Amino acid sequence: MEVKQIASMAQIDAAEWNRLCGPDYPFLRHEFLAALEQSAAVCPQTGWETAHLLVFDNEKLLAALPLYLKTHSWGEYVFDQQWAQAYQQHGLAYYPKLISAIPFTPCQGQRLLFAPDADQTAISTLLFRFIQQLAERHGISSWHCLFPEPSQLELLKSLGLSVREGVQFQWFNRGHSTFTDFLQTLSADKRKMIKRERRRIAEQGIEMLRVSGQAVTDTQWQIFFRFYAMTYLKRSSEPYLNLAFFKQIAQTMPEQLLLVLAIKDGTYVGAALSFIGADTLYGRYWGCEAEYNALHFEACYYQGLDYCIEHGLARFDSGAQGEHKISRGFEPVTTYSAHWLQDAGFAKAVAQFVAREKQAIAHYKQDAANYLPFKRVQ
Repeated sequence: MEVKQIASMAQIDAAEWNRLCGPDYPFLRHEFLAALEQSAAVCPQTGWETAHLLVFDNEKLLAALPLYLKTHSWGEYVFDQQWAQAYQQHGLAYYPKLISAIPFTPCQGQRLLFAPDADQTAISTLLFRFIQQLAERHGISSWHCLFPEPSQLELLKSLGLSVREGVQFQWFNRGHSTFTDFLQTLSADKRKMIKRERRRIAEQGIEMLRVSGQAVTDTQWQIFFRFYAMTYLKRSSEPYLNLAFFKQIAQTMPEQLLLVLAIKDGTYVGAALSFIGADTLYGRYWGCEAEYNALHFEACYYQGLDYCIEHGLARFDSGAQGEHKISRGFEPVTTYSAHWLQDAGFAKAVAQFVAREKQAIAHYKQDAANYLPFKRVQ
């Protein structure tokens, strides 16, 4: 077996890559990663340098690892800036670092991609040794694997990485046949709250429209992007993604896109874009023209729940953070990241830190679960 490093998704055949990752998880598809590069949302100038690893046995592709060389920690959603500051205080360089992640996408998924007949242990060891050699040759401080599937944690631990935990809030479809059916599982006060929020959309004269990716028009994409960019501009920052990215995925993977539009008096006033997986809806981007009562909840949560129930999807992953989701039936879920640091002293310190943090995360998760709105079993 040999490891090959590529600097662009254009250097690997799309069908070959997609045979490893499959269609279930949209963010690892060749089409998604290529759009990030070709739109220049991901490039050395934005601090994301593509460095993916491929493993071949003769001509056969056995495995792949998405990998980026980073010169900052933006767009990752696993916060390690304190580690970078500690390095600086000790006269060491934390950047550049390597990460295996989907840029700007805090959604759990496979990170180590294997062919069905591949020896996962042997290949993981080979990839890790390659990364260690890269780090030694090029002065790279560390490797971080962000939001891996829980099923890959033992493999990462076996390589000696420290596993860090976090929490997100996700909704699970318990076999609901309608949104009303879901509401019946909630306590009376939370059921009334959600009904009131949905009612206020109609009272403000707002109509909600769900459009499949294949049917979204060019004008609608431009309107969506304007709303998406406004979300960042309101915080005096620049959006990570650009219109070229959205237009490209609209062409290459439209079947996995769902656009929700809010319309008032014949004018679009808000929009939310989700990605469709095999059993999961991933809520990703949102924006609005002006602030309307409960519009964020309707566009970003309730329309997604409706879609999951109507299409039999098991889960709605609505992204990072958002404790306000708890009262709307989104349950705390543990997320993971795995970390290797070349400096032995810092590696030990980080291992101790994540062990302490794990206890705090467990308490936080339990506290969050206590506020879930579901009816108590008598």
